[in-house]
Amino acid sequence: MLILDEPTIGLDVLSKERLRAFLAEQRTAFGTSLLLATHDMGDVRRLTERVLLVDHGRLAFDGTLDGLARQVGAERILVLDLAEPARPLSEIPGTRLVGVEAGGLRQRLSFAPGTTTVAAILSAVTERAQLHDLTIEEPDIEGVIRQLYSA
Repeated sequence: MLILDEPTIGLDVLSKERLRAFLAEQRTAFGTSLLLATHDMGDVRRLTERVLLVDHGRLAFDGTLDGLARQVGAERILVLDLAEPARPLSEIPGTRLVGVEAGGLRQRLSFAPGTTTVAAILSAVTERAQLHDLTIEEPDIEGVIRQLYSA
């Protein structure tokens, strides 16, 4: 077991990436357990499978990052780039329209992964507009943790 307190604090970007890669390799090669005390969400995302959040000395969460996002109801954002401008896609089941840009060429739909699937959303979208490209934005982990501590 390797216990690290803020292992990447104060490191430049390249050194930080090298240390994270080294620690990940050690975990894989030797089965090393890492105990990180950190505020760097990049470290958490790259190096952990299990997250424990402690709030005022009490365990506030024990699980995965995805489980944490589900617990606070964090949503993913489906960013749709359309072939032609379209009216707002506010009627797509299981989604909430959170933004329309470039006169309707780019639209952002928020959804909870447990409620619907990207495939179902895309099926409904392609009935209304021609899709050119898409990206999925995962919930911001810092925002998710902030929500948990605020609750």
